[in-house]
Amino acid sequence: MKKFLAILLVLCTVMMFAACGQNNDESTGNDDGVMSYAEYAAIEVVEGGDQVPVVVECYVQNHQSWWDNKITLYAQDKDGAYFMYEMACTEADAAKLTPGTKIRVTGYKTVWAGEYEIVDATFEFIKDADTYIAPVKDLTDKLGAEDLINYQNQFASFKGLTVSKIEYQGGQPGKDIYVNVTLNGKEYSFCVESYLTGTDSDVYKTVGALAVGDVIDVEGFVYWYNGVNTHITKVVKK
Repeated sequence: MKKFLAILLVLCTVMMFAACGQNNDESTGNDDGVMSYAEYAAIEVVEGGDQVPVVVECYVQNHQSWWDNKITLYAQDKDGAYFMYEMACTEADAAKLTPGTKIRVTGYKTVWAGEYEIVDATFEFIKDADTYIAPVKDLTDKLGAEDLINYQNQFASFKGLTVSKIEYQGGQPGKDIYVNVTLNGKEYSFCVESYLTGTDSDVYKTVGALAVGDVIDVEGFVYWYNGVNTHITKVVKK
């Protein structure tokens, strides 16, 4: 009898420790693999190399036009920004991707022409989440600096730029507008992305009416194409 009680006591102790371990797991929650921006940024990828799986939570800032169950998205959090290229999305969900909406994105980090992006992605809305609209960040003094790339995809402004060239994709209105600007003797290529702003928008019409020599302030997303290639969302002529 004593031997039986001893064995029973050991079994109860083992079960108690097992239960404690289970309760600890529940209290800390399951690791769903969501990365901080710092963890995401630290992942090294090279053009033409392997893509790396990532999971991030971020806030919608803007997106290009929906088509073929895909959407290209500009997103940000308080630490950095993300660019989701042709993310899987229904038309109904695209209408819900309003600025400030928080989502969880699962996909693969890659790089193309210097632009770090998330491809082959899916997403889910985060229920009862907070909202966040990133303030515009003045990066005028970073234009031409090596560390400008650290602000890639963030919503930013550049002030006092001089227009050096305006060119429509295809040679006439209807598609993107390529805008070359100079600052402190150096030239940079920006872009009015027609899928982002639309050809009937104020920014599209304003840029189309600019002339070489005009001085402008610009707002947009710090996209990259073999160097900074800001996707313009607003222009003010000085």
